[in-house]
Amino acid sequence: MTNARIRPAVAADVPEVRAVVDVAFRPYVARIGVVPVPMEADHAANVAAGRVFVAELADDGGTARVAGLVVLEPRADHLYLDTVAVLPDAQGAGLGRLLLEFAEARALGLPEIRLFTNAMMWENQKIYPRLGYETVERRATGPYDRIHYRKRLG
Repeated sequence: MTNARIRPAVAADVPEVRAVVDVAFRPYVARIGVVPVPMEADHAANVAAGRVFVAELADDGGTARVAGLVVLEPRADHLYLDTVAVLPDAQGAGLGRLLLEFAEARALGLPEIRLFTNAMMWENQKIYPRLGYETVERRATGPYDRIHYRKRLG
């Protein structure tokens, strides 16, 4: 994924941020039986707060498009990785891994990154351990059955 560029999202990116999240998470609605939380997030507020970073890919004509994103929230003792999403046509080329590596670089001295995924999102349960994340716990929160992960840094 050599032609990807990651940058902070700006207000003009909000429609693309919403579109990427929607298309990335829409297939899970039927599987988990509820709308995934990232689809209902206030994307404009997250962008305004500086939590959203977009990954742009250039097409053959050199026009950049938002193909993925990550939503990060620094906390006192860890970096919380709220959302990572990649357009289906950009999946499998390393963009998700690049976004996760970007998150690690943004941890800025924090000892670990934490995230969770829905237990019905089996694909993620294969990806995160391969990238050094360990399972911490499985916990239900309302209608969501979640597997919590962490990756120790440093």
